[in-house]
Amino acid sequence: MQLLCVDFGSTFTKAVLVDGEGAVVATVSTPTTVGTDVLDGYRTLRARLAHHGAVDEVLACSSAGGGLRLAVVGYERDVTAQAGYRVGLSAGARVAHVTSGPLSGAEVKALRDSRPDLVLLVGGTDGGNAEVLLHNAARLAKARIGAPVVVAGNVDARAEVVAVLTTTGRSVAVADNVLPSIGVIAPESARAAIRRVFLEHVIGGKGLSRGPEFAAMVQAPTPDAVLDGVAVLAEHLDGDVLVVDIGGATTDVYSALRPQGEDSGLAKDVVAPLWHARTVEADLGMRWNAEGIVEAASREHVALPEGADRYAASLVRDTGHLPADEREWALDLALARAAAVVAVRRHARPPAPGAGARPLADVQVVVGSGGVLRHATDPGRDEVLRAVASDHAGGWKVPREAALVTDTAYLLFAVGLLRSAHPAVARALARTVVGGAVGARS
Repeated sequence: MQLLCVDFGSTFTKAVLVDGEGAVVATVSTPTTVGTDVLDGYRTLRARLAHHGAVDEVLACSSAGGGLRLAVVGYERDVTAQAGYRVGLSAGARVAHVTSGPLSGAEVKALRDSRPDLVLLVGGTDGGNAEVLLHNAARLAKARIGAPVVVAGNVDARAEVVAVLTTTGRSVAVADNVLPSIGVIAPESARAAIRRVFLEHVIGGKGLSRGPEFAAMVQAPTPDAVLDGVAVLAEHLDGDVLVVDIGGATTDVYSALRPQGEDSGLAKDVVAPLWHARTVEADLGMRWNAEGIVEAASREHVALPEGADRYAASLVRDTGHLPADEREWALDLALARAAAVVAVRRHARPPAPGAGARPLADVQVVVGSGGVLRHATDPGRDEVLRAVASDHAGGWKVPREAALVTDTAYLLFAVGLLRSAHPAVARALARTVVGGAVGARS
């Protein structure tokens, strides 16, 4: 048996061919052909892999065309809207807009201007206030916004909310409340609904491919697949995992943690932490947002070498630039180090006043990802990841003892894609990611 896992990225389409035992047969990549048809690049990959024999199954994820743009409409910014925001990120969405309270005309316009692919409508705990949720449903029903709506608020008002939205022909999906009671966040039902809507409406609606094959092939947004891969890695290791993916436009941080002590039974925060979580830092990117790294490093008092600001500005002007000499490689790594440190600080810190920090002290392995790390030398990768694991000035509890590894073959998305249909293969591939760097449960 041979399984082909494909990631249709915004810039490159990557493929990993694995056998039935989870061994990597081949990895290939090619520019994503968004200018014509994304399957043009895919067919190029298939041709390059043809000599490896027949493929029994193809599993794919996508962030092509900008991925999934999500708007969150909630009740209170620090409660249901915050819960919706976290669930949206964990579902692989780029949260383009968040609003809370009764929608006004100006707020509806701001929501429309954010160009969401999907609206997540939340509000109220189960059995609690339903007035704002119903008000916002009525506003959305009349708004000139064509995006589907996922309803994940107060379940006692759900039937009425759905009725209001469907009277004007809105496409509606229903999920359990993301915040059924204060301090309890329940992401899985909303995550599943967001994924379904992404597959049924968003993928086909972006015009990325002329035929139905692409929409039939894609199973999830890429970040959602990666988060599933991180979860498999944590299960394999029987420990906490932190992943830092340093990209050209954003730096994403994923964590899969096991609640321990009072965390396992008590919800101390108004919105409790997601134990499998993702955060996206849209101002920290190695090319399109390189100047954002310099600005963020200055605010966080993270040192950068002389000339880093000029180099970052040159990268923004030429996003396809690759380091030409040792000096530029050093500057590239310095920007990567700053992006990783700042992104993990933001991931770890309390999301709101009075909330607790994300408990990362027991992280067993820190995994680095992204082109800058994959193309760096071993000492360069170690420099970036060690800066994260030893960031004692960041205001978060750094891991007491963590192995540092880099996903050099870009396998985590494939691990996530394989998780449900081929769990044994997924676990074997997860072992390849960490190699012999850390122990794992049998």
